[in-house]
Amino acid sequence: MELSVNGSGVYAYTGVRPLDATQRTIVFVHGAANDHSVWAWQSRYFAHHGFNVLAVDLPGHGRSGGDALSSVEAIAEWIPALLDAAKVERAVLVGHSLGSLAALEASARHSARVERIALLGPAVPMTVSDDLLDAAGRNEHLALELINGWSFSAGRQLGGNAVPGMWMTGNSIRLMERTRPGVLATDLKACHGYANGLGAAAAVRCPVLAITGGRDIMAPPRNAQALIAALREPRVVALPNSGHAVMAEEPDAVLDALRAFI
Repeated sequence: MELSVNGSGVYAYTGVRPLDATQRTIVFVHGAANDHSVWAWQSRYFAHHGFNVLAVDLPGHGRSGGDALSSVEAIAEWIPALLDAAKVERAVLVGHSLGSLAALEASARHSARVERIALLGPAVPMTVSDDLLDAAGRNEHLALELINGWSFSAGRQLGGNAVPGMWMTGNSIRLMERTRPGVLATDLKACHGYANGLGAAAAVRCPVLAITGGRDIMAPPRNAQALIAALREPRVVALPNSGHAVMAEEPDAVLDALRAFI
């Protein structure tokens, strides 16, 4: 689906299904230097089981136009504009990494528009190493290699994709290589600079699911503990053998957790 949001074209994958005003809507928000395709398994399932799905490419990412948004707060304000463009009143927000912070902030700011949120690979604060920030700022391939090495557990870097013939780390780095120059640096700075995580968590009133990876180096589970403690009775699903790329490493477990929650 092609939408116009704040004057720029936005692409959203709908599972090849038209939006139905009688159905609930789920918005999937990807992380840094990613696009809608990271949600392929989960978004397609819900689209074919009675939900509207908007797996978006954020501005400046994938098939969407415009410039990458420079802060978590800006993405949080963009989400209700997306809902307006799609003529959706309320939605479930499912976000990964940077997208989890945006879903959190959007829920705190726009509670009437958000039914519930799922936070995958969250951390507050979501600090980014100086080496990674510097490499991304120079558009060096090293930045992609660092992210890949820190996003997948050691076992999954050797293989083991649930889909035969698919190469998780290879797919991931090719996706990031397609990202426009400067976008990764903008995304990482947005994560690094977000300071309202605990304040937003305290303001959230809707149900919350947090999914963490036990072998996550990009956003270690210990860095999500303060966030989880600040939320009101969150549901927590820990995937002990997964890294940061939980949707790729544990697609069925993630889908099961989302199904039970949504």
